[in-house]
Amino acid sequence: MEPNLSSSNTQHLLEEQPPTTTTKSRGKLALIPLVFLIFFEVSGGPYGEESAVGAAGPLWAILGFLIFPFIWSIPEALITAELATAFPGNGGFVIWAHQAFGPFWGSLMGSWKFLTGVLNLASYPVLCIDYLKLVFPVFSSGVPRYIAILVSTLVLSFLNYTGLAIVGYTAVTLGIVSLSPFLVLTLVSIPKIDPSRWISLGQKGVQKNWTLFFNTLFWNLNFWDSASTLAGEVEQPQKNFPIALLSAGVLTCLGYLVPLLAATGAIPLSQEDWTDGYFAYVAEMVAGRWLKFWDGSCLGMLLEFASFLWLRRKMPSIDRPFRVPMGLPGLIIMCLIPSVFLVYVMAVATRTVYVVSFILTVLGILWYFFMKFCKSKMWLQFNNTREKLEYDSLE
Repeated sequence: MEPNLSSSNTQHLLEEQPPTTTTKSRGKLALIPLVFLIFFEVSGGPYGEESAVGAAGPLWAILGFLIFPFIWSIPEALITAELATAFPGNGGFVIWAHQAFGPFWGSLMGSWKFLTGVLNLASYPVLCIDYLKLVFPVFSSGVPRYIAILVSTLVLSFLNYTGLAIVGYTAVTLGIVSLSPFLVLTLVSIPKIDPSRWISLGQKGVQKNWTLFFNTLFWNLNFWDSASTLAGEVEQPQKNFPIALLSAGVLTCLGYLVPLLAATGAIPLSQEDWTDGYFAYVAEMVAGRWLKFWDGSCLGMLLEFASFLWLRRKMPSIDRPFRVPMGLPGLIIMCLIPSVFLVYVMAVATRTVYVVSFILTVLGILWYFFMKFCKSKMWLQFNNTREKLEYDSLE
């Protein structure tokens, strides 16, 4: 194992680093690719928001996507902006929890995020094929469906291995491609919109499904903190990260709300049809078949809110290039509202969710002690990179 460095030695090593310059860093993410990478971390377009209409009706869906960003997305994005610029390393939320509560909670945070991320990412190829099957019915079931899901997963995985710069500009291209049909849908829908359809509370006889409604909002407007793991790969993160989060936030909110207003206002309500992929049918009804072809983790978040508040108290003098403009009482209130929502989401979860969450937590705890044991036996060695030195110097 490498010896621990004293604070003076750490500071000396940091002072020996070459001065930063304003020239473009080779291989670093520029602002525009970063905006679209954050956009895809959170949203990727209004795909999947249809269930909110099916669960509660147009009015509640519109209000949800109008209000929820203010009580959930904005607080999460503000926290991410402050902590990612104060600790601009690829560890992201792991570093935050480690600095606030120690290595055990940092490791558990990483385990929660990684394992829930695996489960979450597995849903995206399925959602993609759910839209694709509307154009190619052969992908609706059976072997062709499984092959299509596997191929899409392999293609996207390979793309990630090509490098962050390529992924960034690919995200820009895919963002334009994915939003373009909804822009056309909105423009074509304008003459057909009946505003009275927006205030519908749903069809008579269709029972509200509030669990599905809130989970749809949560799933579509969550994961802003995931962008923090890119902080070490961003050009001038202290400057670009807050701008990128703001830009991605505006793009995400408009990307959900505008097509939702257009679709619910342009066609009569058939609430039970509003499931994943229904936007393609709306496009066909509004503009014709051509547009249909074109369109074709709670515990971790609670720990993240706690880390943010504790770091404000534990390290009040740390350099924060971006600082949420509130005192500690205001920050507590800001974090309390989404925390209450997180508790609600956990309270209405199914038994399967509880069992899976318990298993993931146990695996995370076992992983921490296994890694600790490996280090004690000298089976593993961790390098003291500059990123680690910077954070050690803050202790």
